[in-house]
Amino acid sequence: MVKHNNVIPGEHFRKHWQNYVKTWFNQPARKTRRRNARQAKAVKIFPRPTAGPLRPVVRGQTLKYNMKVRAGRGFTLEELKAAGIPRKLAPTIGISVDHRRRNRSLEGFQTNVLRLKTYKQKLVVFPRRAGKFKAGDSAAEELANATQLQGPLLEIQQEKPVTELVKVTADMKKVNAYDKLRIERVNVRHVGARAKRAAEAEKEEKK
Repeated sequence: MVKHNNVIPGEHFRKHWQNYVKTWFNQPARKTRRRNARQAKAVKIFPRPTAGPLRPVVRGQTLKYNMKVRAGRGFTLEELKAAGIPRKLAPTIGISVDHRRRNRSLEGFQTNVLRLKTYKQKLVVFPRRAGKFKAGDSAAEELANATQLQGPLLEIQQEKPVTELVKVTADMKKVNAYDKLRIERVNVRHVGARAKRAAEAEKEEKK
């Protein structure tokens, strides 16, 4: 018998948990299916690289990611022009093009131009029709030795920061970095007021 003014027990344990269990038994078969799909695609696009078209090196957006480099959508028209590749030819030889992207820095521009030139040197162009060579196609010897590139195409390497070790001198120990930062903060905060005061003092002197 329930005594006193307590909460009426209402435990509900039969929640049919078996209906909410997610199994993953199809994962090994999916792995096989993906592998077969990759192999079929490699055969279909032969002799092109399995990684797809060449992508530019770009920096991630926002302060959080801008220290990292990654593959972008496509090369700018300026980069293609500097590398000596016509914009309409580029997609036909495995180079992605992005007409919207702009070159914000000289360093990034030069990196991508060098990337294009390196790719151009290593490129083997097959004729559209077997045996009918046109201008720009590779020589027959190169075609005989050509193989399909598996894996990343001109892999993008992350820049490793270089740390320079310096011996701590007596002059360095004398400097109080905290005080210096506080003083500079105060200077920044009062820059407007000080400029105004200086302007008013100059006006009074002229009078």
